[in-house]
Amino acid sequence: MKIKFGKTAENIVTRKEFPLAKAQKVLKGKTVAVLGYGIQGPGQALNMRDNGINVIVGQRKSGKANSSWARAKKDGWVEGKTLFSLEEAAQKGDIVMMLVSDGSCPEVWKKVEKFVTPGKYLYFSHGFGYVYNKLTGIKPQKGVGLVMVAPKGSGTSVRRNFLSGAGINSSYAFEPNGMKAKDVEEVTKAIGIAVGSGYLFPTTFENEVTSDLVGERGILMGALAGVMEAQFYTLRANGHSPSEAFNETCEELTQSLIRLVDENGMDWMYSNCSQTAQHGALKWRPIFRKATEPVFKRLYKSVKTMQEAKEVIKDTGCADYKERMAAKLQEMHDSEMWQTGAAVRSLRPHEEAKGNASSAGWGGRKIVK
Repeated sequence: MKIKFGKTAENIVTRKEFPLAKAQKVLKGKTVAVLGYGIQGPGQALNMRDNGINVIVGQRKSGKANSSWARAKKDGWVEGKTLFSLEEAAQKGDIVMMLVSDGSCPEVWKKVEKFVTPGKYLYFSHGFGYVYNKLTGIKPQKGVGLVMVAPKGSGTSVRRNFLSGAGINSSYAFEPNGMKAKDVEEVTKAIGIAVGSGYLFPTTFENEVTSDLVGERGILMGALAGVMEAQFYTLRANGHSPSEAFNETCEELTQSLIRLVDENGMDWMYSNCSQTAQHGALKWRPIFRKATEPVFKRLYKSVKTMQEAKEVIKDTGCADYKERMAAKLQEMHDSEMWQTGAAVRSLRPHEEAKGNASSAGWGGRKIVK
């Protein structure tokens, strides 16, 4: 289906033109091996299982109660039947899904490469492992079809949106690599529908990893948190209470304004705010763009030159990485801004019920007061 985005038209794959029944037919007789049960693995594996696809999971075995292995068993994957080691799952799979973390790609690929043989498909949900193969070592042999479906959201959202019936939009790309292009394309689209995509839009492996790394470091996470902190602490430094600073910085954004943007766009949100807010926003919007655009250009260059990828491989490969990351996240958690946020969330009338409900699920976070 061709859709116009402004002046540019793109070919979009919807559930209507590629229904689940077609996806099931394409994937019939194939075993999908999901390697990794951390971030994307659970959502995609469970969604495919619920959609009638033959799925197995490959994960490092661990006796720890909070391990990914234990989580997989809790989600109904049975050791020796649908839950295996990484190597055994890769050997059994016709479609091998590399859903391990980017930093562990080099280590995992060394273990499973010999099982990814001609006639199989190698699947990614991110272009990192394949595009940066000089760093990861992932260079599949000829005859292995290369498939990518990249959901535009976290693994938690992939599952939640699937359960709500909404789905989450995904980009897709494929490279025949010696196989029939039509077959690889069909498998790519079929998996895209099976994992619960709302719709699929085309990209390339390189464009996906570039936009993804820029987006995560930029507006989706890095820039968002940084700009929020700048405003919150400016208000606090000028005598505003924590509650007032947080509500004006974050709560109003997430509970009101961003929902209006989601419904009808930024221009519609502007037109449905007060004239004072609208006037000020229109004045300061170009000022913020001018101030931040050089940072985004620097970020884009850092991604394109592989600097960001090199740092990911180097830093996440350190023995104490998890401890250092946990310390940084704890620092954010303990900051005045997010301690205030926790208090504000606890005051939402619906929050306790929502927290208790989500805590029963596979990825929910129960609110602790």
